[in-house]
Amino acid sequence: MGRLSATAVKAAKLPGRYGDGDGLYLLIGRTGTRSWVCRVQKDGKRRDIGLGSAKKVSLALARERAGKVRSQVEAGLDPVSERRKEAGIPTFREAAAIVFAENKKNWRNAKHRDQWLATLTKYAFPHFGDTAVSKVEGPEVRDALVAIWLEKPETARRVRQRIVTVIDWAVAKGYRDNSLAVAAMNKSLPRVKAKPAHHTALPYADVPAFLVKLRQRESVGRLAFEALVLTAGRSGEIRGALWSELDLDKKLWTIPAERMKADREHVVPLSDAVLSVFKRAETYREVRNDLVFPGQHYGRPLSDMTLTKICRDLEVAAVPHGFRSSFRDWVSEETDFDGAVAEMALAHTIENKVEAAYRRGNLLEKRRNLMDAWANHCTPRPEQSAE
Repeated sequence: MGRLSATAVKAAKLPGRYGDGDGLYLLIGRTGTRSWVCRVQKDGKRRDIGLGSAKKVSLALARERAGKVRSQVEAGLDPVSERRKEAGIPTFREAAAIVFAENKKNWRNAKHRDQWLATLTKYAFPHFGDTAVSKVEGPEVRDALVAIWLEKPETARRVRQRIVTVIDWAVAKGYRDNSLAVAAMNKSLPRVKAKPAHHTALPYADVPAFLVKLRQRESVGRLAFEALVLTAGRSGEIRGALWSELDLDKKLWTIPAERMKADREHVVPLSDAVLSVFKRAETYREVRNDLVFPGQHYGRPLSDMTLTKICRDLEVAAVPHGFRSSFRDWVSEETDFDGAVAEMALAHTIENKVEAAYRRGNLLEKRRNLMDAWANHCTPRPEQSAE
């Protein structure tokens, strides 16, 4: 028989803890809030398990719930986790795992796939990973983000976006009624001074001399780098190039949509200079492997770091992606080619929807002339070759 009665529970007004026995307590807060908790102890650890508001949960029901909690603890179960399972609501950690599993096949970027869960594991889960996804709210998300907001602003923004994605998924699944109050949360975070992030580029006038140094030794990585420079392509497009994408007779390289950043097929006209690179690459062609520039492990492309290391080895203060900027600067400052032709050569998305609707062609012949001119610019002059 418990020490409390329904009448005593109703009459209790002063803040404090009122024991009923067997670990069941009525808690009255300083503001008058009234709730039930069950104190349990297992393996020397004491823990209070909430049983609900005393306004909604009667003494009899509180005793029943406390008995269930004690039984679960004795059986080695976590009462809070068991309650969530009964309600069918996953924790934020469990919800994130489901969202990741549903979307990872659509993410072509391996780095993005690897970082998606890793960033949540490091920066979100310690704060509310084991909280029911229905209970995660703006204040705790904001507190998790503020810890890295100034130190790692780009990472923090990505973590915020991934948290919002999980919460929106929970709304769509019916696990919660509302999304996070993102606008209010954003206003509460410290202001970060925007720093324009540009890939370090080599001045276009120095590109011919760079190619001279690059060609002093031949390897799969250096051939790939030469192709990157001459096509003004992205690292991933070059490293993932397949022989089946190339038509050397027609001097065309057709990159399928699934390998392009803009999810659109991109046709690259090949200059004689880059054709020579592909023909030299045939020396390294592997049996039953369609990769033009195979990596060290069979069937795997070159790593991104291979190209970055080449820049370091040649003591060039630039990154592979920066050679696209070198190309674009050369077009603007040294040629009369239309900027639209250069943007299409770089496979950039046309942000103006009206302009994009009218520009439906691929300007192939104009781009062929442009890439031939770029190859001519990149061809070392006699004095550069002699250096």
